[in-house]
Amino acid sequence: MLIVLNGYPGVGKLTIGRALADRLGGRLLDIHSVYNVAFALTEFRSPDFYYATNAVEDLADELIRRLPVTVPLVFTTVLTENAARGAEADMARFARRAQGRGPLRMVHLHCDLEENKRRIMSEGRDSLRKPRDPAMVERNHNGAALLSGCDLPHLLNLDVTDLSAEAAAAKIASWVEG
Repeated sequence: MLIVLNGYPGVGKLTIGRALADRLGGRLLDIHSVYNVAFALTEFRSPDFYYATNAVEDLADELIRRLPVTVPLVFTTVLTENAARGAEADMARFARRAQGRGPLRMVHLHCDLEENKRRIMSEGRDSLRKPRDPAMVERNHNGAALLSGCDLPHLLNLDVTDLSAEAAAAKIASWVEG
């Protein structure tokens, strides 16, 4: 199975992704695992940035092809309908990754504004090169683009405001296995 946790920064994608991968006995590829090489060596959104992220994604795809199809895959990302990089290309990549692994399952993670602000300002995000800007959270809550994947047949919208990572992972696992 292939599960994509899609949501804006600070909703808990990585924390939930870790819990979900553990619960399913799967592998997790967090968006920051892909982006950190580019953040370290290039300017954000430069041609070299996209070259680096595409190269890391290509390597990940090769390694995914080597895994048994029975190994669940969990991805975290922020894909929106007006993504600078092109959501259609990213969605096509996820669809290719899902081939032979069952349907592509998309989970849109959301939480309320105040909880999102609290989470994005939490300790430890700096060391992971994650944003910590509460103003960005405000912008995302007040008119950001729709998350990609709304048209997929296997879509779960999950409000994680009052859920622990383990409780959210349990809900997602139940949905996937049901």
